[in-house]
Amino acid sequence: MQLYCNSLTAYNRLITKEVNIGGLLLGNGNPIRLQTMTTTDTMDTIGTVEQTIRCIEAGAELVRITAPSKKEAENLLNIKKELRKRGYTTPLIADIHFTPNAAEIAARIIEKVRVNPGNYVDKKKFEQIDDTDAEYIEEIERIRERFTPLVKICKEYGTAMRIGTNHGSLSDRIMSRYGDTPMGMVESAMEFLRIARGETYHNIVLSMKSSNPQVMVQAYRLLIQQMDAEFGECYPLHLGVTEAGDGEDGRVKSAAGIGTLLEDGIGDTVRVSLTEDPEFEIPVCRDLVKRYEGKSRQSSVVSIPKIEKISYSPFTYQRRETFAVDNIGAKHVPVVIADLSKINSITPKHLESIGYKYDESSDKWNISDAAADYVFTGNQLLNFALPGTLKVITYPAAWALATDKEKYFPIFDGAGYLSGDHGKSKSLNFVMIDCFSDETTVNDFTNLDELANDTSVVLCLSSMHQHAMPAVRRMFLELMNRKIQNPVVLITDSNWQTADEHLIHYSTECGALFLDGFGDGICLGMTNESYQLQSSGNTQDTSGRNYSNNTTVEQFINSTAFSILQATRTRISKTEYISCPSCGRTLFELQETTARIRSVTNHLKGVKIAIMGCIVNGPGEMADADFGYVGSGVGKITLYKGKEIMKRNIDSEIAVAELINLLKESDAWIEPN
Repeated sequence: MQLYCNSLTAYNRLITKEVNIGGLLLGNGNPIRLQTMTTTDTMDTIGTVEQTIRCIEAGAELVRITAPSKKEAENLLNIKKELRKRGYTTPLIADIHFTPNAAEIAARIIEKVRVNPGNYVDKKKFEQIDDTDAEYIEEIERIRERFTPLVKICKEYGTAMRIGTNHGSLSDRIMSRYGDTPMGMVESAMEFLRIARGETYHNIVLSMKSSNPQVMVQAYRLLIQQMDAEFGECYPLHLGVTEAGDGEDGRVKSAAGIGTLLEDGIGDTVRVSLTEDPEFEIPVCRDLVKRYEGKSRQSSVVSIPKIEKISYSPFTYQRRETFAVDNIGAKHVPVVIADLSKINSITPKHLESIGYKYDESSDKWNISDAAADYVFTGNQLLNFALPGTLKVITYPAAWALATDKEKYFPIFDGAGYLSGDHGKSKSLNFVMIDCFSDETTVNDFTNLDELANDTSVVLCLSSMHQHAMPAVRRMFLELMNRKIQNPVVLITDSNWQTADEHLIHYSTECGALFLDGFGDGICLGMTNESYQLQSSGNTQDTSGRNYSNNTTVEQFINSTAFSILQATRTRISKTEYISCPSCGRTLFELQETTARIRSVTNHLKGVKIAIMGCIVNGPGEMADADFGYVGSGVGKITLYKGKEIMKRNIDSEIAVAELINLLKESDAWIEPN
């Protein structure tokens, strides 16, 4: 196996062991399965059954139901009977956190159990544990003793199991030895997997979830490498970004993490954790997976050259080293380029879509945190004064006519730049390279060598190749192997139709590269057909919301670009919400509360706020949040600063106001404009 997947240049599914979940086959090249999790109280049998049916009819092939204690585990039998009575045979999964007894009950009833090794036997009290090697081994034996009965029950009843590690709920024992790291996540799962293998039980799926896509991707890659090194085989992988949130942000964050792995043929089942009704998760899962169905994606006329030398680590994040050209590259945050070239006559009003609002009374521009750094106008020169921070990119012929060469910069193809027919900017030139779409770019790097280290050149990489992301990644490796340090802007067009499809396409193609440290800028666009469809207002997301009713295409694309940079932690421009998707354990109205908190805190740029439905998902799974709003009882909320409890068991009616007070006390609050 090459590193963590079969190939970095040709789409090729990672072959994993086959697992049987109530007759549904998963892994070993079977279709990537779609799943979700109910949000109802598990003791509400009919409510859970009816929500499960809605999920199944939306396309769920597996449905997970929480079983936090013995009584919920026992009630799974009533839920299963009612579903079978109504003619539904979709496999069910019991979600177990703290209670081994509940797992052992559930494993005798339904088709699969999920255990979290971070708190199934180990506990998390946020304590430093200084175990000697001997004491550490003793703890492993204690886990073996407590976990083995569940393994034997699963083996006897033919029940599948997911060993589901969460970044935010690693045990104190693992944290003390490995730290809050992807490797700690891997070892947490491997301990349980080794015990199961010792009992010759193999009906196992694994997951490495985090609310941070960067951590999540690295953990899955490390897990594959570790399984291959230790066992010579891999178990099926359940992909997900936990606590992704809702709306556009939840979809972008999920697609960046899940899509990055799917691009390399990794993943056997997916779940998108949105703070929305669970049936709305399934169409997003389907949009992610359908990009890879029914084709090997190796059938393109042009093959991407194999990688002979990997000059970066896919297991740790390090941004590619570049020099700066103006405000692009080096230590500058990635820039956002807004494509306004499809607008016939650009006016100051159009700039509102990309973060600039002109105030006629004061003759000043108001600039938002999510304001594009550059606009691409094609052949248009603008006939109005621009905001001081905004710059314009045009084709060379238009640039040659521009009088303000401090504001206008040309964009060339490689041959056009080298010919110099229209002249060149002394300070900043954009040069487009289509990566490995035809035999020219495969075999001829002459242009690349001539452009190399021209200190005025920013490369713009895109690809018309059938498998575009690996093609662009392959070009990055070519640049690194040749020690070419020009900064790079990622250019990605979409020819999909719906808002969700566009979000997933952009987030997968660009997010995968940013997560590996590649990219100093982003420019998103649409084909003419997609642009016209999106402009018409006829495209909706999976919740039925229409992005085009209240936003222009340019606003949608600009917002998506900033969301991708936020999700990949490469440029922070807004508040980040780590919001769980709700389940039967949730102790307050999660969607309504999330919306209320967002409405009063969304101006706090860079602050991370976790909104967690219950204590199970609370202090652990909110991971690296700055502040936490966690259900601690019916109608009661506990507030956290980091992992420290600040205010306990507050009435939910006043909890949002108390959260604002905590933000003020912590000097994290600024008054909204």
